[in-house]
Amino acid sequence: MDLIDTLRSTGAVREFTDQPVDDAAVARILDTARFAPSGANAQAWRVVVVKDPAVRTRLRDLYLPGWADYLTMSAAGLRPWAPVNDPRAEAAALAVASEQAAALAVASEQAAALAAGSDQGGPAVAGGLAAHLDEAPVLLALFADLSALAAVDRDLDRYSFAGGASIYPFAWNVLLAARAEGLGGVITTMLIREEGPVKELLGAPDPLALAAVIALGHPVHQPRRLQRRPVPAFTTVDRVDGTPFPG
Repeated sequence: MDLIDTLRSTGAVREFTDQPVDDAAVARILDTARFAPSGANAQAWRVVVVKDPAVRTRLRDLYLPGWADYLTMSAAGLRPWAPVNDPRAEAAALAVASEQAAALAVASEQAAALAAGSDQGGPAVAGGLAAHLDEAPVLLALFADLSALAAVDRDLDRYSFAGGASIYPFAWNVLLAARAEGLGGVITTMLIREEGPVKELLGAPDPLALAAVIALGHPVHQPRRLQRRPVPAFTTVDRVDGTPFPG
């Protein structure tokens, strides 16, 4: 597959068919992804291929509360967990959602009691990756070895992200290599919200930190050319407020 076309059309895939992915394909994907760049060539990544159905179910259950919070804050007009957010605004949005969820739970229980004995099914369960994470053909837990990261912004008075430059290129290489296998996937960081339980579940000691979970499989819908902002919308000359760089 042409490299430029691959870069322009490899998007996030969250829906997969039931077709399995064999270990040989996963091994080829990881064998290619390992050539990702990293600071000092430290290759500070560690991957766990999660196969145990019980462990997968637990990961899904740990994923769902964070996803609910994400949707709640988005609905309130917030970018969830943005480093510059007002924590009070996030807390207020989540509190309102909690009250609404409690009211809905009571209503659902009442409706279930009224429908007892009926031959009609209940309401459909919400779908999407969150509800079906455990069903993804391939689940990869990606850990970063914090002792091998040169986080040059560690001591700044702001959110630190420089260390990720030595980890996330590997994650992106996984998606690109998967594309070459006819697969699709998505990099999700939601489970970092539950890093402690995830580390315990997967036997990950310190100084490993959860960087992402990557789901892979055969796409229900084949990726197509993506839409993004044009170059002049995010590139300028000499200064951030400089003349837009022509695209």
